[in-house]
Amino acid sequence: MRPLPFPDAHRQIDWTHEHVFLDQELRQVVRDAELGRRFVDKLVRVTRLGGGEGWVYVHVEVQGSREADFARRMFVYNYRLFDRYDRPVASLAVLADEEAGWRPDQFHVEAFGCETGIRFPVAKLTDHAERLDALLADTNPFALITAAHLLTRQTRQDPATRFQAKRRLVRLLYERDWNKRRILRLFSVLDWMMQLPKALEAKLWQDIEDIEGERKVRYVTSVERLAIERGMQKGMEKGLEQGIVKGEGTILRRLLTRRFGPLPQNVLDRLARADSEQLETWADRVIDAASLDEVFADD
Repeated sequence: MRPLPFPDAHRQIDWTHEHVFLDQELRQVVRDAELGRRFVDKLVRVTRLGGGEGWVYVHVEVQGSREADFARRMFVYNYRLFDRYDRPVASLAVLADEEAGWRPDQFHVEAFGCETGIRFPVAKLTDHAERLDALLADTNPFALITAAHLLTRQTRQDPATRFQAKRRLVRLLYERDWNKRRILRLFSVLDWMMQLPKALEAKLWQDIEDIEGERKVRYVTSVERLAIERGMQKGMEKGLEQGIVKGEGTILRRLLTRRFGPLPQNVLDRLARADSEQLETWADRVIDAASLDEVFADD
């Protein structure tokens, strides 16, 4: 079986040390670079094996379609992150498009003998199209998401087949015996990628309840996080920024009240003033936070 994306990076990271996601910091760099707001890309701080350089910053950029300036953007993000943190930055590109020949992996500029640029590893998801069964059998979470991406592309005009594929993937989430947090996160990705007509969606939810009944767990069907994810996605699809913020704020307020009881006025005021990024950050903390203070920590 061929390795999944970026095996060299995986081998060089010390996974016994904590890795820290820095999504807010990445958003700030994106805004500073005036390259638009992005939703799926990640910045994470990891530790190299054997000490040496210590902390390394890993920037993963997910690109769904051909973009003329993609390699330049990778270069800009890389040097801005390096300038900000003064630490090595590994830029990795996941290409989720369908153009087999499009594989940008470098950017260079030169003037008067001075050359600067970047060369970065690329993972092309369509390279795995012929090994779908192997992906479904692989216990690596990224294998499941890669399979979901490929199945989503294949079933674009076939809702019934997509329903069967999505149900199979959801069942795999439970059969892997992953913990609740991982199942929820992966389910939210599957649910976002593999959207279904309302009738099939309702049938899928009934099947999920049956699966959870068989396994005597209540993960997906009982956790409010899915409402957050769905509310955000609807807002983004409509392209109405004000609608996004209002919808996110309303959902988050309901979830906070359900978790922690009536909200104090200062919390209501913060929710009313918050922008979409702040609401998204707080929503990410709702599941595991033991108190309101933990939800709003460091903000």
